Amino acid sequence: MSPMRQPFRIGGTTVPAGERQLVDLPVSKLSNHTPITLPVHVMHGPRPGPTMFLTAAVHGDELNGVEIIRRVLRTLQPGNLSGTLLAVPVVNAYGFIGRSRYLPDRRDLNRSFPGSPSGSLAARLAHILLTEVVQRAQIGIDLHTAAIHRVNLPQIRCEYVRRPRSRELSEAFGTEIVLNSPERPGSLRKSARELGVDVLVYEGGEGLRFDEFAIKAAVDGIAGVMLKVGMLELPEGVDLQPARRRPQLFANASKWVRAPEGGVLRTTRRIGDAVSENEIIGYIANPYEESDTEVRSPRRGLIIGRTTLPIVNMGDALFHVAWSEEINRVRKTTPAAREPVVAEPLMDEDEII
Repeated sequence: MSPMRQPFRIGGTTVPAGERQLVDLPVSKLSNHTPITLPVHVMHGPRPGPTMFLTAAVHGDELNGVEIIRRVLRTLQPGNLSGTLLAVPVVNAYGFIGRSRYLPDRRDLNRSFPGSPSGSLAARLAHILLTEVVQRAQIGIDLHTAAIHRVNLPQIRCEYVRRPRSRELSEAFGTEIVLNSPERPGSLRKSARELGVDVLVYEGGEGLRFDEFAIKAAVDGIAGVMLKVGMLELPEGVDLQPARRRPQLFANASKWVRAPEGGVLRTTRRIGDAVSENEIIGYIANPYEESDTEVRSPRRGLIIGRTTLPIVNMGDALFHVAWSEEINRVRKTTPAAREPVVAEPLMDEDEII
């Protein structure tokens, strides 16, 4: 029999091998002296293996991740785990309570890493998460949704072109689309990578809403990654991943299609729909005129995000279309589609995590 693993120590708490505990890391106090903590679920398996972290609600109005982590923890038993799982269902408690993306000082926590123990509230919270949780792990999955009034197709964002390990983990996660996304200064993903931690960003669903499709896709995806890195084992003959409708697509470019006019948007297009270059994907109608303005796709690709509001102003983001040479090879229907595509980097300020 192999010797028992050493306990896992975090925030002054010792978690024995084969056990699970909820550890509260002190953060600050509200103006009325109510303490705010960073609760971390620690599941410390009895067998050696990697340490993985799960984080949700870094943006306080992105709720799907909270439920995703709850379901993951409900399905796991510490005794069946190899390695250690650190799960933080609500990182930004301030935003979560106030139903806001931001912290009380209007700072974006995901632009505040690596943080500082003596800086702003955002910097202090970022520092605690990074030092107590992230740097203890080798792998991480950061769970996000689209902003309010937008919805995202379940997708993984990482730099798979430059980082083969990220591509391997993305394949194990199993979303239909993986988007090559550059790291932003101040983001959790960039700071974690600088510490040697491989992080996938999961995007799915809409802010302030539970989306069952996006939740289930993430629960299955996290299990797939844990199987890939050896933290879990499946019983013989059991297949975790269901058959996909389409092959997994690795997109290296994307663009938001913006409203050419203000008015009322009409469309039958949904996230996950394939579109052709210059295809009409919607119409904007002026309530006081008879004419419609066409909304067309800029490239041949896949709709991975869209607005949920029918009332739009000029310049509003309507459809997020992703593409790559791989997507174009899959969907050859016109001579133009056979021409090679020079991919543009994903640089849309609204969507880089």
